[in-house]
Amino acid sequence: MQVKSRHHLRSDAISSLQASLDEAFGAEVTGDSFELVELSDTPFDVVLVDSEQLVAELDDEPFLTVQGANAFPPTESVVTVDAGAVEFVSNGADVMRPGIVEADADIAPGDLVAIAEETHGKVLAIGRALTDGDDMVGDSDKVVESIHHVGDDLYTFSV
Repeated sequence: MQVKSRHHLRSDAISSLQASLDEAFGAEVTGDSFELVELSDTPFDVVLVDSEQLVAELDDEPFLTVQGANAFPPTESVVTVDAGAVEFVSNGADVMRPGIVEADADIAPGDLVAIAEETHGKVLAIGRALTDGDDMVGDSDKVVESIHHVGDDLYTFSV
């Protein structure tokens, strides 16, 4: 991942980013320094919060990174998976209905969601919902497409 540019965000951009994350994930992201790092060879841009990659943007839509979701746990747009799904989700697999034990009912198709494991509540991945939250628990079919997971390039990115 090559850095194209980096600059500190203005206070109005920070406020907008924080409001978007609060609305989408119910997470209040705080910090003293917010720096946008534009990348040239990936669909993501990274927002460093106090020098840590806690937020990313995909097509100008901000979302918590795995590290960000574990630092500022989301209260909305969360899909919880069972222990049997942890290994697959952690390696970037899409989420299938049989692995889901709970999903936020307000999730709509296309929403970005945090995928957490049920035992400790740690976020393992971020994905895009393919169906409504109240239709995610079931017997078959893919319901969340993984876009970022533990150990991927975004997770290991450093400047």
